[in-house]
Amino acid sequence: MSQDAPYDVLIAGGGPGGTTAAALLADAGHRVLLLEREHFPRFHIGESLLPAELGLFEKLGFDAEQLPAVFKKGADFIDEATGDFARYPFDEGMEGTGPHAWQVERAPFDTRLMAIAREKGADCREGVKVDSVEVSDGQVVAHVGDQTFRARYFIDATGRDRLMCKQEKSYERVDGFGLAAIWTRYEGLKQEAIDELLETGNITVLMVPKGWGWVIPLAGGQLSVGFVSAEKGVVTEEWYRERFEASPMLQRLTEGATEGPLEKAGDYSYRNGRPHGQRWGCIGDAAGFLDPVFSSGVALAMESADRLTDLLSPALNAGTEDDPELLAPLKEHMDHAYEVFGAVIHSFYHTNMVKNLFFYDDPDQELRSGLITVLAGDLWRDDNPFVKLIMKSSRRSTRGGREPVAATAS
Repeated sequence: MSQDAPYDVLIAGGGPGGTTAAALLADAGHRVLLLEREHFPRFHIGESLLPAELGLFEKLGFDAEQLPAVFKKGADFIDEATGDFARYPFDEGMEGTGPHAWQVERAPFDTRLMAIAREKGADCREGVKVDSVEVSDGQVVAHVGDQTFRARYFIDATGRDRLMCKQEKSYERVDGFGLAAIWTRYEGLKQEAIDELLETGNITVLMVPKGWGWVIPLAGGQLSVGFVSAEKGVVTEEWYRERFEASPMLQRLTEGATEGPLEKAGDYSYRNGRPHGQRWGCIGDAAGFLDPVFSSGVALAMESADRLTDLLSPALNAGTEDDPELLAPLKEHMDHAYEVFGAVIHSFYHTNMVKNLFFYDDPDQELRSGLITVLAGDLWRDDNPFVKLIMKSSRRSTRGGREPVAATAS
């Protein structure tokens, strides 16, 4: 059965990338259909946001204070085995860096973004999964069960399901980063633990052998805790318990709290080798996903949606949206982000470099401010001395035969 509504853009996926694209394109006057396979609200990991999102929040008319949200001043890094501790407040970044961010539960956060897309005129439908997409007769045809939906352009915002990446067989594994994660949520924290966590609202990154852990305070006396492993096949409940029990901080913060079920996710750290083509493009995790140690997922998804809109909207108006290289500037823009974050993540997984990069005793203040700006998600400015240093180091490693961000097709 064919649905012949004359949509300009069809979007698969209702996460932050998909709804941002839907809202901006609808606001520009385009006819947008968004299809989301699940029904909202639904749980999703990735609760720690970055200052880089603040400008887009304002552009969309989104106010995090209307949600159950925790004000986030920055990020802490702790190695309990050595006693090393470093705090990076966002307001100590380079001039122009956003001074704060938010910790959110993704269910209400994503639901609100979808509501904004609807308010701006996008047709957003839940419980509808796109099975496949083809370009035919100057249009895109999306197959949904026995139905078809047609549009002038297709945006893949399906996250780590990566619809077009699978369809095009363009998956590239990124070696040397986290491979899988296991996490849970604690509820009913004691008031003294809540007060301690909310003093800064910071995410805490725990250094653990061959991986790392996160500690994220959430509204309502909740705490998100998880661990990421860079080894294959070790993410088990026993592995989680070993790391939890090795952390005096976690045991203290969660004393008397109720632990939720453990959940897992694999297939971390990959790139989509072909993120765009004729009448289609991928954004967010559908285009690539790096180890989430710096909470970059939502920021990169929304940034890529914004940039795609800047390219696609005028092309739709001019009737040139069939150019297969329309999104080449988007790929170049996001490749830079992956390279910068990739270089920092690479250093994070090498103990001697972590000591020098995150826990230095006498920091260069300009480099420290530059690192904070990167941690805030502001990756594209050309005056950041830290980015110049880390990219120079990355290129030197590559010339020496040690590729810090190696992609392997599979």
